[in-house]
This record gives sequence, structure tokens and C-alpha cells, in this order.
Amino acid sequence: MKPSKISRRNFLGNASLGAGAFGLPGYFSEAESIKSGDSVPRQVNIGTVSIMDIAASDTPDMIQKVLGIMDNIVPYKPDIICLPEIFAYANIANHHYQLKDVAEKVPGAVVTSFLNFARTHNCYVICPTYSLHEGNIYISAALINRQGKVAGEYYKMRPAESELKMGITPGKGNPPVFETDFGKIGIQICFDIKYDEGWNALKDKGAQIIFWPSAYAGGQEISSRAWRHQVYIVTSTQKDTSKICDITGETIAQTGRWQRNWICAPVNLEKAFIPTWPAVSRFPDIQKKYGPKLRLTTFSEEEWTIMESIDAGLKIADVLKEFNLKSMHETLKELSAAHENAGKKT
Repeated sequence: MKPSKISRRNFLGNASLGAGAFGLPGYFSEAESIKSGDSVPRQVNIGTVSIMDIAASDTPDMIQKVLGIMDNIVPYKPDIICLPEIFAYANIANHHYQLKDVAEKVPGAVVTSFLNFARTHNCYVICPTYSLHEGNIYISAALINRQGKVAGEYYKMRPAESELKMGITPGKGNPPVFETDFGKIGIQICFDIKYDEGWNALKDKGAQIIFWPSAYAGGQEISSRAWRHQVYIVTSTQKDTSKICDITGETIAQTGRWQRNWICAPVNLEKAFIPTWPAVSRFPDIQKKYGPKLRLTTFSEEEWTIMESIDAGLKIADVLKEFNLKSMHETLKELSAAHENAGKKT
């Protein structure tokens, strides 16, 4: 199969006119959502919680209120639900506590409360808490699996100054990636958003979804992280919006005025983020072969393209290999290595 010949100069000229200039069916200049009825090979139903305007009398009361919020998500058959940072100790009037009195050896009082939910509803749960480990206290997030067992923990790497003064220990670098039955996921917590190392490490390890329990919503910081690292980001917050962010940085779903405390939406993990140039020369051949089984969505000004399988039998990795294409992440890693090698020669 011969690749179509599209020069870099012609590509740039046509791109300024919008994707329609290529005359390629299914080649869009704007992102579009998965259409109802499409067969998606790796669809994950993600739920997330905000405790905006949820007040409680004490920690057990807050736990019960959060479990009540989660009950609303159950009809959507979630694969995973994320809860906010240290939610069990937030939004509680006149609640003063010492870390040494509430930090738990996971699973302790807070995490144990969600084991049965995960098992009963056959879903993963990300449950943040204060964690006691080897004499240190961390802000952590425990991953509970579908069997109601703790599959692992992430310790917040970059606590805020006030948290350090409270006695919180920063987690070590090199955050873990967790293997789930739908793919690899990672976790960052609140102020971790300000630093690159955790996000870079999770991307390098193959995380496709990064969950971000937080005290605040993050806004454009979240969108920026999503497209820079080409991962889905799921936020769960103590205030304002919780949201699910696409790998393009666009919002898939979020809480708001009319539904303040939970959302659940599907994402498709059979999706790749690739540089439009020079891959664009192969688009006609790809579309001729796969037609409606695959969607190409191009962002003209950014010159990136999202390749998405919408057929249960088609894996994006196979398409990339077949047409000798690389993801944006792979392309930039190889280019960085070339820069280093070039620098050594001078």
C-alpha cells in the first residue's frame, strides 16, 4: 500500500483552511464525543464525587453521606469511583483533630467503610485518607479493587506548607502505576499538580488515566496537564467542580449547579494522541482500510490528531504499528534522545 503524498508545505496551507480541505471523510477539525450505539473496545465507566456544600457533624457522618452520593452512581455501572482528598475530615463544623489520633494503618476506619461498597458493586474505589506507615503520616489514596481488597496506596509527594507543619511526611518520588482489569492508572493528589515529576513518571510508566483527589478544583491546570501528558484526568474535590478531562484537555463531564456532587461518564482507552505531521500522509490509506471502525479528529492549529477505535475488534496499537506511526509521547522521547546525542557531538 503506497502512502498518499502530502508535502509539509501543502499540509500547512490546507490546515489553515480547516480539516475539510483534505476531503477526507471522517476527518474532523473539532473533537466529537463517542456516538450512542458505537461499539467501543475498551470503554471505562468513571464516577467521581465532589463534596461541595456537603456538611457533616463528624467523620462517620461524612462517610455515610459520601456513600449516599456514591449510591447515585451505581445505576451507571461504574468501573471505578474516585473520592476527594481527605474527605472524611473536611466540611465538618468545629472539628479539630490530631493527626496521630486519626491516621490509619490502611485499611483502617475510613478505608474499611468502602471495602463492602467496592465488593458489592464490583467496582474499584479510590479512597484518600491520612495513612500511618512505618511511623510516618502521609496524605494517601488507597486503591480498593472489585473484590473489596486494598490493591495499593499512593502517598502525596508534594504536601502544602500547612500540611508539612501539621506533621505530614512527603511521599517519595517514583509514584506507582496500578494495574487494573481495564488498564494502567496513576494517582496524584492536590498540590502535586504544581510539580512535573509525578505526572512525567506516571506517563512514562504507561498510565492512561490519572486520578486527582484534591481540596480544590484545579481548573485550567487540569486541562493543561491532560494534553501535555496525553492522559485522561479525573478530579475529585472538596469544593467547586469535579470533572473528567479528555486527553485533549477538553472536559468530558463535570459537576455543576444542577448536579453538584457526582458524575459518571464513559471514556475510551483505545485512543492515541499523535503528531499530525507527518502522519497525515497516511490518513487516506488508514481511512480507506478501516472506514467507520476508526475516527481521526485533528486539531488544526495545534497540529495534533486523536486516533480512536470505535470497533471492538480494532486495537489502536495495531493500527499505529501497521502504518509505522508513533504517539506524541514516543515521538518526543525519541527526539529528546536525539537532542542529547547531538549535544554530545558538539
